[in-house]
Parts: sequence; C-alpha cells; structure tokens
Amino acid sequence: MSVTNNVTRFLDSRKVKYVAHELPAEKLGALEAAQLLNLPEGQVFKTIVTKREKGKPVLAVIPGPRVVDLKLLANFLGEKKMHLPTEREAEQLTGLQAGGISPLALINKGFQVVIDSSAQGFETIYISGGQRGLNIQLGAKDLAALVNARFGEVSREG
Repeated sequence: MSVTNNVTRFLDSRKVKYVAHELPAEKLGALEAAQLLNLPEGQVFKTIVTKREKGKPVLAVIPGPRVVDLKLLANFLGEKKMHLPTEREAEQLTGLQAGGISPLALINKGFQVVIDSSAQGFETIYISGGQRGLNIQLGAKDLAALVNARFGEVSREG
C-alpha cells in the first residue's frame, strides 16, 4: 500500500491491524466506496459531523446507506437537540475535506465519537482514512478503543 498519512502512521504506531484501500481521489460517498470495493453497503461507514447546542461537535459513524437520526443521537448523548452543519461548516469544524472526514484523523481534537451499533455485526468495517481516496478496513472494536467511542443506535433508513 503506497498511501501513507497521519492516520496510517498512527495505526502503525499503535500496532492496530488494518488494511488501507486506495480509491479514486475524488469525493466519494460510502455507497460509491462500497461498490468500488465490492462490499455490502452497510459495511462501509461514513462520518457525519453533528453539532450540539453548545460544545464540541460530535462525529456519528454510520453505515453508508443510512442517515444519522438526530433525535436518537441527541437522546443517546443526553442532549436536547442536535443539528447537521452544512458540508462547508463540517469542513471548517474538522479541517478535513468532505469525503475524507475520519474520526481517526481527529483524535485528540476533542470530538466525541458515536459509532452506530450495527458496526458490531461485522468482523471489520471500512471508514475514511482521513483523506479522499483512502479507506481503512479495521475492527469496529479497535476503532472504538482508538477514538474512545461508544456504540449506539443513531441512524435510520434514508
């Protein structure tokens, strides 16, 4: 694998088992990535930036074909309300391009991470590698441990 970035270096430094998959460098959604990787759509996860009324944004890691359920997420976090920022706001909040937003690229940046509980049904899941064109395959439990995430039902059918 020729792509090396902060995410792959971090995973290597922690001795985490992962596979990096190179994809075209344009903005791809999780569904397009699943097609290119020949995977079930529900195994490729996307990272959705959500905002609280006050405080740091929350990263919701959800299956490609689903949408984040803001009510479920708010209840899970004990918040009154959650909001979806625009794509541009999400990029400004994270410093990453849409299509490359990854909880692994935002470690130690103060983001709370919630992974949809459906991830626990797979041996490995696929998430963005912190840049467009890079997808990381790793265990959901490994991801949760690395980013201090909790699992919860936070998505619904689109």
